[in-house]
Amino acid sequence: MHEAALPALTSVVIVSVVSFVGAVALALGPARVRGVVPFLVAISAGALLGDAFLHLLPEAAEQHGGFGGAVAWCTLGGVLFFFLVESVIHWHHHGDDMEAHAHGHGNVSSLAWMNLLGDGLHNFVDGILIAGTWMVSPEAGLATTVAVALHEIPQEFGDFGVLLHAGLPVKKALLLNAASASLAILGAALILVAGSELGIEPYLGPIAAGGFIYVACADLVPELHKRARGRQLPATLIALALGITVVTALPALVGGHAHGHAGHGHDALEGHEHGEDAGHDDEHDGEHDGDHDGDHDGEHDGEHDGDHDGDHDGEHEHEHGDDPEDRNHDDHDDHDDEP
Repeated sequence: MHEAALPALTSVVIVSVVSFVGAVALALGPARVRGVVPFLVAISAGALLGDAFLHLLPEAAEQHGGFGGAVAWCTLGGVLFFFLVESVIHWHHHGDDMEAHAHGHGNVSSLAWMNLLGDGLHNFVDGILIAGTWMVSPEAGLATTVAVALHEIPQEFGDFGVLLHAGLPVKKALLLNAASASLAILGAALILVAGSELGIEPYLGPIAAGGFIYVACADLVPELHKRARGRQLPATLIALALGITVVTALPALVGGHAHGHAGHGHDALEGHEHGEDAGHDDEHDGEHDGDHDGDHDGEHDGEHDGDHDGDHDGEHEHEHGDDPEDRNHDDHDDHDDEP
């Protein structure tokens, strides 16, 4: 499996846990949820657009040597793919609503199942996008995780409300929503296994960028147009800017912190290696100096001993040698003894 499997799967699990945020709607109450949702939608729109234009597309352009045909076609393909997925989901929802109206009180439980099916498909695609961008780079993967998580919060409010409206008990609605969210893990595992084998890693980034651009512009921005009016407009703009800032600054901070630790470790390793080299050089110099001093001392001692021995032998010969006067005296005695 790909080396990015661990952080990718961890990110997908964290995003899947967001499905339980629907239970918060029960504690806040419908009125407060309606007041908070526009702000959350604006944050998620800013996060998706920021991730697409500031992370995914620059990464793709760098990998492909510029924003050429491959990047453009993949981005356009992402837009069309998300349009197709959303059209299928909406078509099923619309057909189910028509069936409910035709039967009077309607079979509202089918609306819940169709909502879960559509949400499960959406989560499956989210898992593919999160894992795919982690395969591109850690910064892009983290930015996509944050963007998807911010997008999931207001969406889960709506999905949970639909399930309750369809007549499901709260506990069952939470469990089914969590099961639908877990399909993101399946999508992530699929792309992690098949992505490297198929060689599609360079194309995952621009496809995800196209999908995020479509979701932000086709779904979220029109929703903001309905609600961001009058005095709410400044707050909406601030929320958009906040979403862009979060998705841009957080990966940069985490990436810079990681690079800083890596650089510190590299410097420490180099310092350790230089220290070992210096110690080795000192040891070598010490051995060389010791050998040189030993040779020099041995040579000096040899010369000193030789000079000392020579002087000693000379003195010994001088002490024990024949004196000229003694030799003359001996000669004179020998001459007197002759007849």
